[in-house]
Amino acid sequence: MSLNALQENASRLGMRIQESFSEHTRDLNIGKYSSATFFDTAEDKVKNIRKQLDSSQDRDKLEGMKRLIAMISKGRDVSEFFAQVVKNVASHNLEIRKLVYIYLLRYAEHEPDLALLSINTFQKDLTDSNPLIRAMALRVLSGIKVPMVGSIVALGIKKCAADPSPYVRKAAALAIPKLYSLDPSHLTVLEPVLLGLLRDRSPVSIGCVAEAFSAVCPQRLDLLHPHYRRLCRVLVDVDEWGQVSLMNLLLRYARQMLPKPQMLEDCNGKEDIDPDIRLLLSSAEPLFQSRNPAVVLSVCRTHYSLSGPQYLPRIISSLLRLTHAAPSSEVERVVLFYLVFIAQEAPTLLAPYHTRFYIRSRDLPQTKHAKMKILSLLIASENVQSLIREFTEYASDIDDKLVADSIHAIGQCAHMAPESTQQCLTALKTFIQSDHDVVVSNGVLVLKSLVQFQLSNRSAAALPSPSKAPFHIIEHLAYKVDEVRHPRARACILWLVGQYAGRSDTSVNPVLSVEGVVDWAPDVLRKMAKCFPQESSIVKLQTVTLAAKLLVLNPTHNTLGLLSRYVFSLAKFDLDYDVRDRSRVLHTLLTGIAPALRAVANGEEYLEEQGGVVLRREQVKAILFDGKMGPLEDESTIVEQDFLGSSSVILGKELPGDRHLPDWIEQGVDPTLRDTEEDNAPPLPAHTPRAIQNIAVPSRGGSPVILTPGGIASPAGSFVQRDKFYNDEEDEEEETDDDDDEEESDNDNEGNQTTQGVGGQESASHTDSSTADSEGEDEDDDVEDNDGSFYDSHSRQLHTILQ
Repeated sequence: MSLNALQENASRLGMRIQESFSEHTRDLNIGKYSSATFFDTAEDKVKNIRKQLDSSQDRDKLEGMKRLIAMISKGRDVSEFFAQVVKNVASHNLEIRKLVYIYLLRYAEHEPDLALLSINTFQKDLTDSNPLIRAMALRVLSGIKVPMVGSIVALGIKKCAADPSPYVRKAAALAIPKLYSLDPSHLTVLEPVLLGLLRDRSPVSIGCVAEAFSAVCPQRLDLLHPHYRRLCRVLVDVDEWGQVSLMNLLLRYARQMLPKPQMLEDCNGKEDIDPDIRLLLSSAEPLFQSRNPAVVLSVCRTHYSLSGPQYLPRIISSLLRLTHAAPSSEVERVVLFYLVFIAQEAPTLLAPYHTRFYIRSRDLPQTKHAKMKILSLLIASENVQSLIREFTEYASDIDDKLVADSIHAIGQCAHMAPESTQQCLTALKTFIQSDHDVVVSNGVLVLKSLVQFQLSNRSAAALPSPSKAPFHIIEHLAYKVDEVRHPRARACILWLVGQYAGRSDTSVNPVLSVEGVVDWAPDVLRKMAKCFPQESSIVKLQTVTLAAKLLVLNPTHNTLGLLSRYVFSLAKFDLDYDVRDRSRVLHTLLTGIAPALRAVANGEEYLEEQGGVVLRREQVKAILFDGKMGPLEDESTIVEQDFLGSSSVILGKELPGDRHLPDWIEQGVDPTLRDTEEDNAPPLPAHTPRAIQNIAVPSRGGSPVILTPGGIASPAGSFVQRDKFYNDEEDEEEETDDDDDEEESDNDNEGNQTTQGVGGQESASHTDSSTADSEGEDEDDDVEDNDGSFYDSHSRQLHTILQ
């Protein structure tokens, strides 16, 4: 045979072996038929799926269904194969039916008409021997969003609610909210079914039952009276997500049906808590250590809403654990908002842990803002120095909102810890020199609030230096007005200049000075009048106010009169009606005391007809200067809610799905409504074995019994009468042999072989043989006698040991 023929035959043999191996290992997920191949979404593979689903071989159908489920997991729409999949819903292969049900759960809502073709199969599967098939059949049946099948779904739910499998009962509980949302008229049918599921003793289904109860009849909490205590006890055995639903339901019940805890007098802040509330708190307390963050947050909400401040340290420790052990950054963000809420209520409890909230560069923007809120709430004299350093560092971040929050937090440090005011002012003056507009504008806003705070509390210890320090800050800001471009910051500077323009008696330049006005104030008015048309409305309003304040301080100064007249003329024809109205009001007030304005007013028609009382200078000055707080700062506020777990705490606004807790009632419902036979049943007596009952326990204290393992020497003095013990044992065994000889029958041949003086092991074997041969003559009595002698002998032996 030639070499080419050998090579060809070897090649054919190798290909045949490879095909045979692939065919036999197809179900073992080896080689090219591994699970990873089902994620191959090539066009030729997709086109072959329809052919595989129509095949008569279960192997091809299974491969096609696996490929479809893999495509669904990748987010691809495979609804075009719905007709081919529905035809396999009655397949005898269990694996195929499971995959078909998974597919139908995904697309039954989108193709309800085609799903109705298989409704008879779904009803038949409700009686299948496999509980998984029964549960999935009900899930698909309840997923068909067609109102005409509501009655069929209700019958299926009623049937599965009495199923012996807890998994099927769980599916029935999940189907109840679906049917109720499809057709609320079935509520009268669903309520008895729901009450029957509430009596379920299995923790597998009780969590879904609680969720169904909250969705179908959330106001019928009176139905929970006989089940409340049992649900509290079974809480720790429910699955994780079921624990969340069950705790929320029990929390709402406690708030509406149980009395509100009252503070006890002269008891160091302790509360008088109802026993049923205490039962819920004690049942939920082990769940603080749950691995599911949702469960931990639900426990924290339950304890916070039902108990007093004594549980806050426990809640805080659990939330702090989640911030470092959170499986994702989103979980950390939610936990931080919970801590923001608690920091508003009890900042002193969180203050020792302020270092845990330092911002990291890898944190999400929402996480950074939440941490900044917490740090702002935890400012105290003990940590103010470290927090100021942190806030100064955050001012260089790329997030403008974080920069603004950090600068405002520095100003808050000066308010909360007055001894740090000088350090805060130094940092804020540094920010004004920055090239970043956000840093400069927010620095000006905070400086304005600090100056107001210091000048309004001259007698307090807030001033780190003589009272002229705030005026130096205002003067510094006045010279920087051209460099500040933020409208609100410019408005703050103008308000400060006008409000405190008459507080200085000294003048640097007597030639250019105005009597009663600081030197730098008229120059600021000149700069603002020059660019008045280009300014924003808020800056124009403060410019008009500045002109009026400077003019009332010195009404006779010619230059001030001309500047003020020019500003009022520009404001009179401004596009913003607020600017026009303020200009007219201030112009009218000043007309009676300012000659420059009066000269202009004589030519105005609307001024000729005005009458009334002309105010004096002191009255106008009181109107413009006294009790003025300046423009309000745009500071973000924290939403306050009555309980943890609200969406508004995280999102800042209320959502339609939020379930608010009901208000406490002063006197709860009658506690006997929650009494059951299980609560009143007496405890079962402890069963004591017969052998233990026959053991005589000495009444007086003696030497302790030491149990020594074999092969180890006994302690000295523990068995002092060892010889007497073995001699007594031989005498007892001989007496037992004599009793057995009197009772044994004439046919007992082996009993004569017993001799006296044998060891303990031969006597024991003889006792067993004699017992076996006397089965025909009162076997039960013999066994009882032998058992009694056995226990009596060992009782005497133990008594000897104890002595």
